[in-house]
Amino acid sequence: MKRSFNHLYIILGAVLLQLSLGSIYSWTLFNEAIHYKYGWEFSNIIITYSLTISVFAFTTMFSGRLLDKFGARKIATIGGILYGTGVMLTSRADTLLELYLYYGVIGGVGVGFAYVCPLATAIKWFPKRKGLVAGIVVGAFGLGSLLFKSIIESSLNEIGLSNTFFRLGFIYLILSVTGALLLSPPPKQKEELSNKTKNNKQHRVRDMVKTKNFYLIWITYFLGCISGLLVIGSATEIGLVMAKVSFSQAAEAVVVIALFNATGRLFWGAISDKIGCKLSLFIMFIITTIAMFLLTILNLNVLSLYLLLAFVAFGFGGFLVVYPTITSEYFGIENLGQNYGVIYQAYGIAALFGPIIFKIAGSYVTTFLISGSLSLLGALLIVFIKRDQLIVKN
Repeated sequence: MKRSFNHLYIILGAVLLQLSLGSIYSWTLFNEAIHYKYGWEFSNIIITYSLTISVFAFTTMFSGRLLDKFGARKIATIGGILYGTGVMLTSRADTLLELYLYYGVIGGVGVGFAYVCPLATAIKWFPKRKGLVAGIVVGAFGLGSLLFKSIIESSLNEIGLSNTFFRLGFIYLILSVTGALLLSPPPKQKEELSNKTKNNKQHRVRDMVKTKNFYLIWITYFLGCISGLLVIGSATEIGLVMAKVSFSQAAEAVVVIALFNATGRLFWGAISDKIGCKLSLFIMFIITTIAMFLLTILNLNVLSLYLLLAFVAFGFGGFLVVYPTITSEYFGIENLGQNYGVIYQAYGIAALFGPIIFKIAGSYVTTFLISGSLSLLGALLIVFIKRDQLIVKN
């Protein structure tokens, strides 16, 4: 009975924590309100989202190492406090620099501290169902934007922008710290079992970066995230510009993306346990490639817009689940926190790379053709991932 309870509260804590952290995907809902209050250009406001994602990803490189040293509960608690505090401080931001500092840097660091903790902990508790468990935990992150969408919209209407940030920061802090306190390491016997599952080699970062697999996994992760991050960050604008739909219809694309992002995380997490990570990733790349190309070819209406954005989100959600799983399979579970923290930098750089493509290309059509081509390249590179290929022998 006690054992089942332990399993239950580990998953509960991980889900609570990820739901609060996943609210960063709701940023698009603030753009209009910030522009209306301060008169800042949209291009400058949107930078906040890219900055938050990049700082978040960069921080995981250090939080993963701290996780392995001090434990998930402490590091996740610090992360939850920083994230909630950063959002509350955003309520006092009167300049773009303050907005970037409070939400983008402090909030981003908080998310980066906490994000890896529930994922690595849950995988260690369930070593034989890594894909499914990763899907549940990371799926909660994807659902965060959907959960808080109505709260954000109603709060903006009822209490205004500044008070909304303060209210949300307080909710995030309570929710994330509660989830963090429920995390604990697995019993010694289970941890030993998890270390033996599928891969007897437990690579440290310095060993991992000597393998060809590391570079293939990192590069393909980067290529896979570009399309999804582009779509999430510009969903409303895509609807308005490419499909010529109304603002309310374009805004509902956020719901479509959130639902299929979360569904993809659950589906691909479970299916990768059955057919393997490499085949799962190959299929996800192909789905993303086709969807991105069709966005540029078809004469879009509301239905086709929602359908194609759903496919992109469905594949993107899978990437966020299968890559931590393939990291644990090829480099071991013992040092998963710090190993995945390094690989996760691909996600952060992809968040910056997408807007750069758009700025250079000057249109969504050209941008999507480029990102779709990069996704196709990812599908080809996946084939070359092999087990135990060392560039430098230890």
